[in-house]
Amino acid sequence: MNFTQVPPAWRLPDGVDAPLWESAHTARLAAEEDAYFGDHPLFRADQGAVDERFVVPGRLVDLGCGAGRHAIRFARRGFSVTAVDLSRPMLEMVGRKARAEGVDLVRVRANLCRLGCFPDRSFDYALSMFSTLGMIRGRASRRRALAEAGRIMRPGGRIALHVHNVWQNLRHGQGRKWLRAQAWRALLHRDELGDRQMTYRGMAGMRVHLYRFSELKGELRDAGFRIDEVLPLEQFSSARIVAPWFAHGLRAGGWIVFARR
Repeated sequence: MNFTQVPPAWRLPDGVDAPLWESAHTARLAAEEDAYFGDHPLFRADQGAVDERFVVPGRLVDLGCGAGRHAIRFARRGFSVTAVDLSRPMLEMVGRKARAEGVDLVRVRANLCRLGCFPDRSFDYALSMFSTLGMIRGRASRRRALAEAGRIMRPGGRIALHVHNVWQNLRHGQGRKWLRAQAWRALLHRDELGDRQMTYRGMAGMRVHLYRFSELKGELRDAGFRIDEVLPLEQFSSARIVAPWFAHGLRAGGWIVFARR
């Protein structure tokens, strides 16, 4: 198949729409990844969070690894790393970076909703950072991706994931207008509550799902996970919010959540 051409909708993988397929097969995004996000505050926040908590080397799977920012670091720290992504250009970039740094890891091109290439209980740790889960299209597909993540983790294994908070839109007029329109579309079954369309690095029509915390908690529970730590983050600085115990479900811009299988 010519990967630069978007297949018809019925041939797209689970959880993938045409804009997401196009972005996954655009070599430019992989080539620019490190420079584009090099000093992003969320990258600094999630790196510090996972480094503090994933300490003892083990088998780690990076679900939606991108250009390998986490995968390379954990391989350097002695973890047995498997980097998974739908994007061939991203995985090629991971391979080049790993060779340049002299580290070993496994690269797997796969749809996060369908991880049959991995046996049950394969990993001690899992990552799903920078709203990777929210990029999956459709609630059923997102739930399936969480179920697959749970299946391939050993009992007691720990996952770290990041999502955005839909209620961050209450803070400004444009966001409140979008919430009203979105709620109406959801009532008419034209869209899922929390799906926001955007232009991402020049790619028009991309969508990301913004979560309610109760929604995320329920879907993790249904996938067999138990949340053991929540880091509510500011919307722009990605610093941890002050007094996180107070109404973080409304106040946070998003969360880094740690959960056990």
